[in-house]
Amino acid sequence: MDKAQDIARLVESTITALGLELWGVDYAPRANNSLVRLYIDHTAREVTVDDCEAVSREVSALFDVEDPVNGHYTLEVSSPGLDRPFFKAAQLPRFAGETLEVTLHAPQAGRRRLQGRLDAVDDERVTLSVDGQAFEFDFAQAAKIRIKPDYAKLLAQSGRANGSAGAPGDKQ
Repeated sequence: MDKAQDIARLVESTITALGLELWGVDYAPRANNSLVRLYIDHTAREVTVDDCEAVSREVSALFDVEDPVNGHYTLEVSSPGLDRPFFKAAQLPRFAGETLEVTLHAPQAGRRRLQGRLDAVDDERVTLSVDGQAFEFDFAQAAKIRIKPDYAKLLAQSGRANGSAGAPGDKQ
């Protein structure tokens, strides 16, 4: 078990008690100041600054008692964002049809970095459509998986949601 998983196990119930979901943990040990980054999510609404502050306050108090990180550390709390990273295969299915950027630990079929549409997730097996071809790998083979946001589509949706066809800030 790695340190990020230990931290996730420690903080998950605290974050859940605040009505939020722990999306994932990044842990970057450093000689002088390690980094602990917590990604929080909410299924029914966007994560707010107030949510991040509440989690930071509660987790800081928990860390003061449990002391899970040796030495000095910086705690960051944020939403996963539009280019959200994935920490578990179980997080992927609700994003079927989205474009993902994947970096594999080792090359597979001559590729280590790829980009494609998420077609399916079967337990830990992920299937992407890459250049019109199915590309399968086990989630554990991926060093990093993130959504590649379609900013043009998001901007168009934002314009429709605001009742305008123009870009935000455009005068009608």
